[in-house]
Amino acid sequence: MEILKVQNLCKTYGKGEARVEALKNVSFSMEKGEFAAIVGESGSGKSTLLNCIGALDTPTSGNVYMDGQNLFSMKEEKRTIFRRRNIGFVFQSFQLVPELTVEQNIMFPLLLDYKKPKPADIDEILEVLGLVDRRHHLPNQLSGGQQQRVAIGRALITKPKLILADEPTGNLDSKSSQDVMDLLIQASRHYQQTILMITHNNNLAASVDRVFRVSDGILTDLGGKANETLS
Repeated sequence: MEILKVQNLCKTYGKGEARVEALKNVSFSMEKGEFAAIVGESGSGKSTLLNCIGALDTPTSGNVYMDGQNLFSMKEEKRTIFRRRNIGFVFQSFQLVPELTVEQNIMFPLLLDYKKPKPADIDEILEVLGLVDRRHHLPNQLSGGQQQRVAIGRALITKPKLILADEPTGNLDSKSSQDVMDLLIQASRHYQQTILMITHNNNLAASVDRVFRVSDGILTDLGGKANETLS
């Protein structure tokens, strides 16, 4: 089942000599449960692409369809609500609320939407992420890897159509990076969760179902795990 369809996406900044084409007619789609990585040099357009797909930024032209709905045909308020309910975000900088416990941080997106979290859902996510014994800890009492696991739990709790992960292992050591990557793969399989991740780490990219490369705003589909063209 097609969850994400990106169609002729373009993003241009500036005018005249200062004009920069950050994205150039990007088109691709993703199926439910698929885990894909985006690789490319800094400044190639990877984060711009993720921000447009997540409706954090508006493309200059083109369309993004999620579960058949066109994000940019929606009015802004409706799009904001749709994003909150259907897209989970995992950032490099964790972005946890320091005053909230692990459990409260994970529940936070549901509370924002005036929904009551189901204790069984919280318990399951804590179990999957290996955070049961940390549920009442504050972020500053956790390692970087543990904080990123909380961020993954926060992204999973709304059962979103899509999780967008922007360099989720960028601030972690190699062991924690692999642990977080393993958890994302587990989440993808366990919850049939569709995940699109930016990474500079080609070793991590080799673990996913499919790899895209972005170069000068142009996206190329490199195919699946057997592809050896990442280096």
